[in-house]
Amino acid sequence: MATSIRLSRGGSKKRPYYRIVVADSRAPRDGKFIERIGSYNPVLPKGDEKRVVLDVERAKHWVAAGAQPTDRVARFLDAAGVKERAARNNPNKAEPGQKAKDRAEDRATKAAEAAEAAEAAKAAEAEAAAAPAEEPAAAEAAPEEAAPEAAAEEQAEG
Repeated sequence: MATSIRLSRGGSKKRPYYRIVVADSRAPRDGKFIERIGSYNPVLPKGDEKRVVLDVERAKHWVAAGAQPTDRVARFLDAAGVKERAARNNPNKAEPGQKAKDRAEDRATKAAEAAEAAEAAKAAEAEAAAAPAEEPAAAEAAPEEAAPEAAAEEQAEG
């Protein structure tokens, strides 16, 4: 029979209390168990000695018998010195997924395009501010040139 050392939940709603039990791995979480070897009260502060109460001798016995602890119980056993837990390391965990990377890239390109457009608008404003002194002379010359052409067209039609 495959046994596991795991938490069995008790307590009321929003007030959890767990028993550390040795149970058949096929049994339900809060169902039948073989032996109760401790308790865990997450409501208590972390420094409190009654937060985790564990019968170390029975825990050693069950680990020697082949019982597999869950991740949380393995932390408790490691703190009690019963079974050393291998440190986990997943350097890719904090890395964003492919879609998030694509969205960030799109945002960066849009921001760059907006910055270029803003610079172009500022440059156009600067040219417009410098050019008005030259434009009135050019604006007066254009209607005079257009007037003879318009008169020639009217004569050709009439």
